[in-house]
Amino acid sequence: MQNKLQELTEKLYNEGLSKGKQEAEDMKANAKTEAAAIISDAKEKAKEIVAAAQKESEELKSKAQSDIKMASGQAFAAIKQQIEKAIITKAVSAQISDAVKEKEFLKTIITTIVTAFNPASSDPAPLNLILPENKKTELDTYINGELAKICTAGLTISFNKNIENGFKIGPKEGGYLISFTDKDFENIISEYLRPKTRTLLFGE
Repeated sequence: MQNKLQELTEKLYNEGLSKGKQEAEDMKANAKTEAAAIISDAKEKAKEIVAAAQKESEELKSKAQSDIKMASGQAFAAIKQQIEKAIITKAVSAQISDAVKEKEFLKTIITTIVTAFNPASSDPAPLNLILPENKKTELDTYINGELAKICTAGLTISFNKNIENGFKIGPKEGGYLISFTDKDFENIISEYLRPKTRTLLFGE
């Protein structure tokens, strides 16, 4: 009886031990599988993070290069404009200023414009003419003689100390004046010269 009890005890022990070992092996295998899955998932996420970081880095690099290129282009364009302006201004401003100061040149321009406003084929228009204060005495004979004859509809003349060279003119009822100061002539001529100057300097 005792032997049978011992055998039964040993059998239960061995079976429990075997079952425990099996469960331990199963747990160990499951743990390895889970660990492998976690590692694989971690590696995949790490690859995604690296890929995203590389993409962001490339985008930042591309944007930086684009910004640098745009800034360089704007800077170069500004420099070219400054060069053009410096050359044209030096070549033109002094000559224009001298020309507009000349009484005969001024008289020719004024006569041409007044004649255009008073064509023989239609009704003449009364005009407003503003001249430099410093030309008042110099142009008095011309204004009251030749110019008065051309502008048969009437000519209102005033003098302005703020105009150093050139003049302003427009229809008396028109509410506007066309400016022909030395700066205006300089701007007009500069616009004509700028494309040619740009071609000579930069081959454009």
